[in-house]
Amino acid sequence: MRDNAPRSRLATHEVVNQPDTPGDSDLLASDLPLREALEREAPAWVSERLAALGREAGSLRVQILGEQANRHPPELVLFDRHGRRLDEVRYHPAYHELMHLAIDNGWHAVAWQEESRGGHQAHIAALYLLTQAEPGFCCPVTMTHAAMPVLRRSPDIEAAWAPGLLANAYDPRPLPAGQKRGLTFGMAMTEKQGGSDVRRNTTRAERDGEGWRLTGHKWFCSAPMSDAFLTLAQTDAGLTCFLVPRFTPDGERNAIELQRLKEKCGNRANASAEIEYRSAWASLVGEPGRGVATIIDMVQQTRLDAATAPVGMMRQALAEAWRHVRDRHAFGRLLAEQPLMQVVIADLALEVEAGVALVMRAARAFDGNARGDAHETALARVLPTLAKYWHNKRGPGFMAEAMECLGGIGYVEEAPLARLYREAPVNSIWEGSGNVICLDLLRVLARHPESVAALRVELRAAQGLQQDLDLALAALEHDLTLPGETLEPRARWLTQRLAQSLQAALLLRHAPAEVAKTFCRSRLGVEASPAYGVLPPDSPLAAILARIGD
Repeated sequence: MRDNAPRSRLATHEVVNQPDTPGDSDLLASDLPLREALEREAPAWVSERLAALGREAGSLRVQILGEQANRHPPELVLFDRHGRRLDEVRYHPAYHELMHLAIDNGWHAVAWQEESRGGHQAHIAALYLLTQAEPGFCCPVTMTHAAMPVLRRSPDIEAAWAPGLLANAYDPRPLPAGQKRGLTFGMAMTEKQGGSDVRRNTTRAERDGEGWRLTGHKWFCSAPMSDAFLTLAQTDAGLTCFLVPRFTPDGERNAIELQRLKEKCGNRANASAEIEYRSAWASLVGEPGRGVATIIDMVQQTRLDAATAPVGMMRQALAEAWRHVRDRHAFGRLLAEQPLMQVVIADLALEVEAGVALVMRAARAFDGNARGDAHETALARVLPTLAKYWHNKRGPGFMAEAMECLGGIGYVEEAPLARLYREAPVNSIWEGSGNVICLDLLRVLARHPESVAALRVELRAAQGLQQDLDLALAALEHDLTLPGETLEPRARWLTQRLAQSLQAALLLRHAPAEVAKTFCRSRLGVEASPAYGVLPPDSPLAAILARIGD
């Protein structure tokens, strides 16, 4: 007789030798280098205000929101059911929750609400933490933050738009600005034929009573559901900056047509669009014909954010790798006890610590600039350029190395490293790709000798503390005397060396000797390697690893 009784499903194996499922974490409390940098660089209120964000951004709830926002990217809705144009982007609810986390708590506006009193340091530290929740949604937060200096170029524009920008309220409804609790800003500058060479833009602006009408195409529009966009267009006076609202002054949808959303390598939670201005209504900002000079105030802010985001992503990747190797056994002992793994993790930790030191120093320079401190103003011109270039060059290799620490499980989408790896190149491209950034550095050094002098002050403050840095500084002094035509082919090397030397100087002055001297030897000395996981043979690994946190 046949046995038809159901058979039990027996497990073929027991799941062992795997890390525990991640739970809540406190991104500020567990980050010793960030806490030390805040104590050193910022007023006490900054750390106090960041404490809640550290707990929230590290919570399992917010980490799940970041994953969901990536798995369910925005969708373009061109028409309503009756065929009327909508030109809207629909986001997953997780995206809106993350935007509430940032904007309802004022991290887009704190630099201006507390300007010169640590506001820029608060903004940068918050962005570093928010990036560890999900990097993509930070783009509209950055754009909104960075719009403020441009609005100030025209008092009437500032009076109309600044209150909405400074409001601690995320309001995603597609409504005229006057009907909303808070406003967000986007940017649309580049065109097909020019890219970073915005002077080749062909979008045209024509007078229309009190306003202007823009006609043309933009190849990249960041955050296309923003309430207003800063953009560039040609007038009879030359390239000029304009503010283009989503709704015209009479409450009608402006003639901004979304052509398509970019299908990007990463940055999937954020929407980037190609748009068409079809006689779109706009207001002039700044002086006619001075568009680049006007918009550069925004670019300087976004570049510091683009220098900070990769450090936040590196911190997240480091924490993920460190958690894994401390719970995973191989070849008879924990991975974290394996000497070669210790070298790799320690090297990654050095990179994060140096990045945190540099972006927080740059943020302090921004606050000092707001107070009128000449030295800090000179530094504020150059530090975002150095940090933006170098941190982004170090990011992709960092993500690959962290992924490798996990092995195959790091390459699948359940781990955050896959999306961090896809995300890693974007900040290197946006706000000026590598060559553009390095050429900008040469222009700053040529036109602003006070910035060169300020860099020398910062670097010489650590002179005599470590021989590899001393040798690097001597070589830099020689390079800085070379003519521009000689320096241009070496601009990448100069930018890298200045960034690394400044990181080294900051660590030598403020970090434990074990960290600072190992950084100098591994980045500036004869033992330096372009790959991660190569440290001098006597490196104090235990002291470096102890600073990573849980």
